Formats: sequence, structure tokens, C-alpha cells
Amino acid sequence: MGRHGDVRAKVPGAGRRGITALLGIGVVALALLLTMCDLRGGTGDGGRGSAGSGAGVHSPSSTPTGKPSAELGFGLTHTEYSADHGEGPAKRAAAGLLSERSLPQDQAIMGWGADNPEPSPGKYDFGELDDRIDLIRASGGTPVITLCCAPDWMKGGAPGAGTDWSRLEVAPTPDHFDDFAALAATVARRYPDVRHFIVWNEFKGFWNDGGQRWDYEGYTDLYNRVYRALKKVDQDNLVGGPYLVMDSFAPGDDGNGDASGTLKGPWGAADRRALDAVDYWLRHKAGADFLVADGSSTNRDDSLVPDEFAATEKFAAVGRWLKQRSGGLPLWWAEWYVEPDGKPTGWDERHRTAVQAAAMMELARGGADAAFYWNPQERGKSCPGCLWTSTELSSGGGEQLPMMDLLRRFAAAFPPGTRFRTVSVAQDDRPNVRVLADDKAVLVVNVLGRPIRATVDGRSFDLPGYGVRWLARGR
Repeated sequence: MGRHGDVRAKVPGAGRRGITALLGIGVVALALLLTMCDLRGGTGDGGRGSAGSGAGVHSPSSTPTGKPSAELGFGLTHTEYSADHGEGPAKRAAAGLLSERSLPQDQAIMGWGADNPEPSPGKYDFGELDDRIDLIRASGGTPVITLCCAPDWMKGGAPGAGTDWSRLEVAPTPDHFDDFAALAATVARRYPDVRHFIVWNEFKGFWNDGGQRWDYEGYTDLYNRVYRALKKVDQDNLVGGPYLVMDSFAPGDDGNGDASGTLKGPWGAADRRALDAVDYWLRHKAGADFLVADGSSTNRDDSLVPDEFAATEKFAAVGRWLKQRSGGLPLWWAEWYVEPDGKPTGWDERHRTAVQAAAMMELARGGADAAFYWNPQERGKSCPGCLWTSTELSSGGGEQLPMMDLLRRFAAAFPPGTRFRTVSVAQDDRPNVRVLADDKAVLVVNVLGRPIRATVDGRSFDLPGYGVRWLARGR
């Protein structure tokens, strides 16, 4: 997640191949992968897209039936080091984790594990993007594509001169908006089973320095061209934006007049410039099947107010505002974060997972129809907040971490459309726990760093410091 002038680094991929390493994840996945390998030979550009026309289809094993839904629930975004990269046994282990439950999975077309898809006009290289889409297909996930970022020649670089990854976050120039829309259409034709597309990422490159505001006119122009191009490929393609960071100011900070006077709470006040950008996009968009947001429970000064758990209430407040403002469009969170960007928290994994659980509760309460966890996959033994251990480890790689268990269980227990229920919590326990429940499940989080004994929904139980507990109901 990035803020203008304070962008979280996301490093592009570097020459990775090897989806065939997933062949050990099970009989079903094996059959699917073998089918894909057979189909690659029949694509119109030699299967890899490295020097072809780009007209070829990277064929799925089956054609999707029925109309797609924008209500996908909780899932994840693949970043540079995912389950298609590293040691064979570790890759198989991570792929197996992804296969245990179908989750929506997002991948960008350039960067974060994918190479430049169009180094020169009409010359394509979809090899790494093919691998990621195959990974999603093989694990039974719903594929989502983020249409970001743009090849260098669309933003002032010379065609075929190589990719300057330091300029990844530069937007295409207006004279190349149609070229980017054409690339988006090519991507949609290449992966006919992909029905969900997010246009661009965090308004990257769309900042008006003179006005000290977002260039929402430029972004909306690009969005509308991409939207029309994708609908021309297939009217059933679902397209959304604006994927804007919902920044906020700490209580008492008026942001030099940019703090909202209406969307605020104990956590702070929303940045009015982000709200203005959303409003402009809503008024001038060519159409949209869902609305996309991004944000952190921290404020612009990296503060967590009143504390790391209560600060997550920002997600519910912003979500409700977006739902109301859009007239009820399905709401997607493309990214969400709970830790400061500029200073270490010292949280251990239990503490971190407890705060993430509280954040997911608030995302759900705010009406999220889809939410994608940005998997911060790293290469070393330590990987705070990751879904699995690094697949580059020769021993112990690809093993489940606490956040993966939470994400998978939350997605299963609270799918889109869940009717949340109020359950009893003992008076003395109310300040110490966060609770989310429906007719079948209760999620309880201890917000204290010490063990407690809590009574929730008529049951008493022990919870360790920052413990997360699932309870079954109706049995």
C-alpha cells in the first residue's frame, strides 16, 4: 500500500518460470496442469507470448459458465515471491495450501511477479503472467487481474529498450491511454476464464502537484477507455476501480484543511482529497461492476489511534461511506494494512494475527464483498505476516503460517452476504475482546497481551494473550 510521497516498495519479478513444479499437489491439480501443458502448444503465439502477435489464447481447462459475481469474499494477492518460485518441495507445499480451499487470487500484469507484458508495441511477453494464472487455476482459485502497470514505451521510454523497473509506478501518458486499453483487451482475450479486472493500482502516477490533489480526471479517462475495451471483449467481464488509498489524519490534525469534517471517528479523519477523487470517479465513470479501495488503519503520521485494535474501526467507517456514496456497488478492498509503514511495531506473530483478525472483522462489518490480503512474501526464514514460509527455503519452505489459517477460516465462515448476529459477551469481557458472529460461527479475539478467561455466547473459555478463538454455533 502506498501513500503519495511515501510509497510502499513492491519489487517486480525477475525471469521466473516453472509452473510445472506444482505437479505434486494432488491428482486433480496434476490433471489440470497436464491439460494446461497440452493446451500451451496450441496457442497462437507459441504458448509463451515472448515474440508473437499476442493474439493467442492461454487456454483454460474449461470455459466458465453463467454470469460471474462481484461478491468473491476474502482472498489474496500474489507478490514477487509466490508459490511458483523457489525450491520444488516448498513450491508444492505452498500450492497445496492454496488448493485446500478455493480463494480469489489477484495478480498484476506487470511487476509483483510478472514481467513487462508488451516491451514493444504489438510484441508480447506473457510468460510469467501465464505462470501465475496457471498457479491460480491449478489451486482452484478465482483469478483476478489488476491492470497495472504500463510498459515503458507508454510513458516516454523507447520501445524495446528494456524495462526501467524504477519507473514501474509511472502512469502512461494520455496519448497512450488507448494503447494501455488495447493491452488490457489483449490480456482479457488471452485468459478467457478471467472475468474480474481491477483498473490500475493506487492512482500511481496520477498526482496533480500543482493542485496538491489527485489527478482524478486523468485516471477516470484511462479507466473509461479500459472499461469499454474490456466490455467489448466480453460483456460479462466485470470491471472496477478506482483502487485509491483511503488515507486519514490523526485526531487533532486537520491536514492543512484536507481532513474530512464528516467521515471521521476516534481513529481520525479521512483525507478529503481521496473522497473527492472517489466522488469524481463515481460521477464520470463509463460504468463499474464494483468499487475498489485500499487503506491502512494507521494515519498519515503512522499513528494507530486509539490503539492498534480500535484503529481498525476505520475500515468499517470507510466501507459504509463507500457503499452509501456508490449507491450500493459491491465493495472490494484490494489491500489493507494494520502496521505503520515507517517504524517497527515489535509485534510477534500472535499479536499481528490478532490485529489482522480485528481488521477483517471491521472490513466485513463495513460491507466488503471482496478483500485481498497482500501477501508480504520474502526470501528469508523470517517473514512477518506472510501466508506461508518462503518457498526459497530448502527445508521448511511453503509451510502454513498463522495468517493463512485465519484467512482461509474467515473466508469459509463469513462469505459475502453473511448476516451477522449479536452474541452475548460478559460485561467485564467487553473491553477485552472483539467478536464477530453469524448463525454458525463466532470469532473471538483477545486484545490484551495477557491471558484472560472470557464468556462469549454463553460459553466460558481461556484465551492466551492476543489469542484468536473460533466457536461453533447451532450444534
